[in-house]
Amino acid sequence: MKHPVLCDNAVRPLPFYLAMEEWVAEELPAADYFFAWRVQPTVICGRNQDIEAEVALGYCRAEGIDVVRRRSGGGCVYADMNNWMFSYITPSTGVEATFGRYTSMIAYMLGSLGFEARATGRNDLVIGDRKVAGNAFYSLPGRSIVHGTMLCDIDFGRMARAITPSKAKMQSKSVTSVASRVTSLKAEGLTMTVEEFGRYAVDFLTRGDDILVDADAVARIERRALAYRDPEYFRGRRRTAESDAPRPDIERTAYVDGSGQITAMLYFDAARRIRNVVFMGDFFVLGDLEGELAAPLRSVEYSEEALSRATAALHPERVIAGLTGEKLLRLLI
Repeated sequence: MKHPVLCDNAVRPLPFYLAMEEWVAEELPAADYFFAWRVQPTVICGRNQDIEAEVALGYCRAEGIDVVRRRSGGGCVYADMNNWMFSYITPSTGVEATFGRYTSMIAYMLGSLGFEARATGRNDLVIGDRKVAGNAFYSLPGRSIVHGTMLCDIDFGRMARAITPSKAKMQSKSVTSVASRVTSLKAEGLTMTVEEFGRYAVDFLTRGDDILVDADAVARIERRALAYRDPEYFRGRRRTAESDAPRPDIERTAYVDGSGQITAMLYFDAARRIRNVVFMGDFFVLGDLEGELAAPLRSVEYSEEALSRATAALHPERVIAGLTGEKLLRLLI
């Protein structure tokens, strides 16, 4: 596996590294790539999440914590210089196969240090019953990207104050706080420094197969990273929907087994047919959320019979990982 190496050791804002993943996927030859990076305190939110509901924005502003929306699905994570972020870019397609390969190699690396880590749920790595790494997935043409956290050490109090997950999500995991369901490598006995662990992980997984990312490439990546600071992109789907109407006629939220938390915001016309539907949550998107899922539901009468026919004709599993027609119908009604 190849290791893209920046031409300097500067610590950059998180959007740079997200843009670097895209640059690797689109501009380097097809192969498996892995790199590790760290950022100053940042909350990273999933592509379809309602940031205002999931993040304590006032606290983050007061504490100087950056807040960024990524292009992958999944939930919010807190990152700082006491943990590593891992990026894996591969020609492999398919969320399950790609996740399986990635989580297996990270668990194997941790196992070489004596940790009994295993994959669980959709996207987590745990030691015992506590999460030590959360991961997210998205795809580009011919490439898949997985990125995630590795909690070496962390200020659990700050993390818990910065991220405010919904009650539905916490109840689905049978816990009462963010901190109660996570651990760190240091808490589990890591004796290396954070810096030493990062070097070990990269060396173990890439065996020194480095590729230099030169100054010209860095400049291109920096220009690409500007898209992550676009205010409309940051506002997301809920805020865009609210420009159409101040509030949905019906808003339904559920934790869907195999998919994660999904919110369906439904807007009706005068005849109580669906005029618009917006899906938000921490799910992983596999296809065209708007074209393949939302658009076919427009003009459908809001009744169980009509929606049953409409959802039976869809293939939601091709759009949202783990979502079936039956689960979609239960969400909407």
